[in-house]
Amino acid sequence: MKSQITKAKDRGAVDAGWLKARHYFSFGTYFNPNRMGFGKLRVINDDRMDKGTGFGTHSHQNMEIITIPLQSAVLHKDSMKNEGLVKSGEVQVMSAGTGVSHSEHNASKEEALKLFQIWIEPNKRNVEPRYDQAKYDMSENNKWVQLVSPIDSDEAGLKIYQNAFISRGVFEANKVVNYKRKSSENGILVLLISGSILIDKKALEVRDSMALTGIENLEIKAEETSDILIIEVPID
Repeated sequence: MKSQITKAKDRGAVDAGWLKARHYFSFGTYFNPNRMGFGKLRVINDDRMDKGTGFGTHSHQNMEIITIPLQSAVLHKDSMKNEGLVKSGEVQVMSAGTGVSHSEHNASKEEALKLFQIWIEPNKRNVEPRYDQAKYDMSENNKWVQLVSPIDSDEAGLKIYQNAFISRGVFEANKVVNYKRKSSENGILVLLISGSILIDKKALEVRDSMALTGIENLEIKAEETSDILIIEVPID
């Protein structure tokens, strides 16, 4: 097993006033040649948008884009004629394929929007763009909830064009939990949303991440109640 920890304080940072973003990998004006992604996982952005602000219309191609709001709601509008809210507790996916334009704004006039946006390189290019979103019940602790899975599988979760899986779970203090890798070609990235955990006797605190390869069964101990995101992606 090989592992690499990215501490929250070491992430790339952008402060545009209305937007405060932290980048786990090189993105936009943040460039670090040692942080260009993890296999097919290209982007993890931890964004905070002020009330009533957001990104105007912009375009993407050939990328699987997953948005996970943590607070407030995203007001979304795109060239596929999708328009509406993506609320905390929901997940949104877009397969950009041949090209899609969209805008993203904080729907609230009262509180900041906090979200993760994840980009995964597809295994099928130039597909017809597609959109989906779903609500997930995260009220039951000590279990993984699978949010995203491959489009050609019968696995739970919203579908993307890649052999990748995203799961989330809230685990109580002193709980030891296992995550079993879905595919032998994949690596696992653990992102700690909140709490404190131990992996292989290494401590992760809030917003730290750990990228792991060569591991089939991952054991995690929650030192306190912890909200954990798992992103499993092909490495080659």
